[in-house]
Formats: sequence, C-alpha cells, structure tokens
Amino acid sequence: MWQAISHQLSNVLNKPFKINEKDVIEGGDINECYCISDGHERFFVKLNDRELLTVFETEAESLRILSETDCIQVPYHIHVGTSKDKSFLVLNYLPTKVLTDDSAYQLGAQLAHLHAWGEQAEYGFDFDNYIGLTPQPNRWRRRWCRFFAEQRIAWQLQLCQEKGMVFGNIDEITSSVIKLLMNHQPKPSLLHGDLWHGNTAVTVTGPIIFDPASYWGDRECDIALTELFGGFPASFYEGYHSVWPLDEDYETRKDLYNLYHVLNHCNLFGGSYIAQAEQIIEKLGLNPSPS
Repeated sequence: MWQAISHQLSNVLNKPFKINEKDVIEGGDINECYCISDGHERFFVKLNDRELLTVFETEAESLRILSETDCIQVPYHIHVGTSKDKSFLVLNYLPTKVLTDDSAYQLGAQLAHLHAWGEQAEYGFDFDNYIGLTPQPNRWRRRWCRFFAEQRIAWQLQLCQEKGMVFGNIDEITSSVIKLLMNHQPKPSLLHGDLWHGNTAVTVTGPIIFDPASYWGDRECDIALTELFGGFPASFYEGYHSVWPLDEDYETRKDLYNLYHVLNHCNLFGGSYIAQAEQIIEKLGLNPSPS
C-alpha cells in the first residue's frame, strides 16, 4: 500500500517521493490518518477500504470548490487513489491547534463570507456526496422545504428504518417538515455541511475547516450544527454576526436542522442518539400519529 502511494505521489509531483517517515494521527472515527514524509515534504493521508474511493473523490471535489471561493482556508487536495485493498486521499500537511478566541472570531467572519458568496438559484449540488460514511443525496430543488424534508430528513429516516429504527410514519414526518419550512426560502449558501468543532482548527496561516459534506442550502444548517455538539467559543458567533447576522427566527429551525445530524448518528452509531432523535421529533411535533 505505502509503495503504491509513494509511486502515485511521485507521478503527481513529477519527482521521486519515497516515504521515509509515517506517523499515525489520532482523532478520526472513520478513516486511518497519517502524516508521511520523504524527509523534505510532508503530506496528510487518509486511508479506508478500496470500495470507499468515491467518499474521497467527492471530498476532494468539495475541497476544491470551497477553496475557489477564497473565503476560508481548507486543505489542498494533492491526490486521490487506490492500492490493492485501500483507497486514499492525500492532502497538504498543516500542523494545527485548537481554535483560540481570536481565531474563532476570524473563522466565524470567514464562514459568513462563504455563506454570502456566489449566486445559486436552487438547493443541492452537482453531485451526491457523503456525511461521514452515509450517502448524502443532493438533487437540485427550487424549494428549500422540499429539499430539506425529502433529501435530508426523509432520506435519513428511510436508512434508519432499514436498520430497524422506526421513528414514525416517514410520509407524515416529511409532510410536517415541509409545513414547518413552507414560508422559509433562504438564499442558497455554499455550506461546509458537517461543521462540528472537530472539523475546525487553527494553523500558522489562520483558521481552517476540513472534512466537508458540502451543498447549497440554508446557512443556518452550518450554524445549527456548531451548537449541537458545542466546542465553539462565543467569539465565533460574534465574528459571524459581524458580517451577516442570523435571522431572528433561527432558533425556531435549529432543532429541525440538527435532527438531520442526529438521525445520521443513529445510522452510524445507534445508542443514545436514538432517544435524542425521538425527543426532537416529539418536541417539534413532527409525528402526530406515531406508529
């Protein structure tokens, strides 16, 4: 495997790259992560099973699109490839630290600029991608209520049901979500899509975000997720609001947007996330006739 990575990197870099050092980087729940070096240059490598190549391909494309906005720092994609039994993604290596108050403020402001960037008439993406290892459909839709209800909540509920986790009648819950969002048609914003604190850090060149699950959607989805697991200092939100304050009724939608991620955690991990999903569904009144 390492020989294949070395050979392919040599071709991409147009010069020999022999891996002399490789250090495990802890912290990931899904992929094996390493810092590799030939003694001169260092790269960050993510490894997984060969059949998960498309996960890395779509991540690389999302990183490219985010990078082209010039709004916020993301890792630079070097190469995506496969060995006999592994797929891998190679990125530039940047030593990182946990966000400070100052860098969090800067990140918040940069995220607001990202959300304001570009003009898009519909919600979705040019390709489907992944949230963790869960497929994430991104078919273009003109109505936000339809996109979120059908391709976020209904999709996750169907995956849960296939694993024996039934939260109620999917059609009824989907209809309830549509009604809640019926009068909300926000500007489509380019989202990170999986913005929890573990996907942020600060480097010598400023704050950075990584592991995206990007699409064009309601900017509030990114902000809601930052609150779901915590870890963001108050300065992050101050930085965001300094550029583009949130709507006053954001709080009425926050739990609904986070239901998508809680359901995804049900699919990935099960456990206590099942009860959490049930509580949110009940709180929002999404399933008036539970089955």
